[in-house]
Amino acid sequence: MSIHPTAIIETGAKVAKDVVIGPYCTIGANVKIGAGTRLVSHVVVTGHTIIGKNNVIYPFASLGQPSPDRKYKGEEATLTIGDNNDIREGVTMHIGTAADKGTTSVGSNNLFMAGSHVAHDCVVGSNIIIANYTQLAGHVEIADNVTIGGLSGIHQHVRVGAHSIIGGHTAVDYDVPPYASVSGRRAMLKGLNLVGLRRRGFEKTTIRELDAAYDFLFDETAENEDMPLTERADKLKRRSKLREVKELADFVLNTHRGVTAYEDDE
Repeated sequence: MSIHPTAIIETGAKVAKDVVIGPYCTIGANVKIGAGTRLVSHVVVTGHTIIGKNNVIYPFASLGQPSPDRKYKGEEATLTIGDNNDIREGVTMHIGTAADKGTTSVGSNNLFMAGSHVAHDCVVGSNIIIANYTQLAGHVEIADNVTIGGLSGIHQHVRVGAHSIIGGHTAVDYDVPPYASVSGRRAMLKGLNLVGLRRRGFEKTTIRELDAAYDFLFDETAENEDMPLTERADKLKRRSKLREVKELADFVLNTHRGVTAYEDDE
């Protein structure tokens, strides 16, 4: 273990033997930090926070502070962070609240760029890129393999589906379906995240079926113009054998906030 003499580690903290803690870091009594993790300098980790293995946390990140939600009354709650995350300068992540499951959860292999924020009770998956100063409000769910551009804001309780991309400077008020491309000052659904799916090795036949599914769900055609969105999703789920299409249909059927509206750029 390498601990800079200016770092403060409170009694009770559990820090693995090979963790590196740089200058002016502060580690609270209820914190656990896994093997291979490095705190560069000026990092604050407090509360009931569990950090996994091989993470790198950069200066002025603050992890595990209590939620500013007015309903939070000081109840015990947690922040859990997985493995192999890059948490850049000035990132903030808050613990959960009793209003939800009492925990904020972050997966593995993520990049949180400078100034990004993960609020109370968020569930953030793995293999995600969240660019500079993007803000996740409370109770947001981000599935795996999502990319979010800088200076974007995600409204409370919004779900963002797997393999989707959100452009920069985008305000997201409604759920973003899996495999979607979303952008605009107010988020609009632009279609399938074709570039992301190709880069991740999706089969051409899968991409074609997903593209057709998107057209059926979100674009007005002679076949679907009189169908509500939920009816389209139900029909799509019943007639398709492709797992990805069924996941897309289920996502739409299970929305509570509603789905981001489609905008045809053509």
